[in-house]
Amino acid sequence: MADFKDRDLHLVKKALAIAVLAIERQPGPFQSHSDQVDMKTLLDRLIVSDTELAHYARSARIAVMGDPD
Repeated sequence: MADFKDRDLHLVKKALAIAVLAIERQPGPFQSHSDQVDMKTLLDRLIVSDTELAHYARSARIAVMGDPD
């Protein structure tokens, strides 16, 4: 696996959080459950705390829905 650091790691985490939320919001047959599960697993391995997870989840909501809450 590639070794991401600093800003690159931040962007990977943010992209994964956005992708997971976007897939979650897709209707039935367009929802790739296996991709979503794999992305969540990878994100869980990269995130170091619940606080950090909350930060990326909020960023994803803003990017996908235009609203932080």
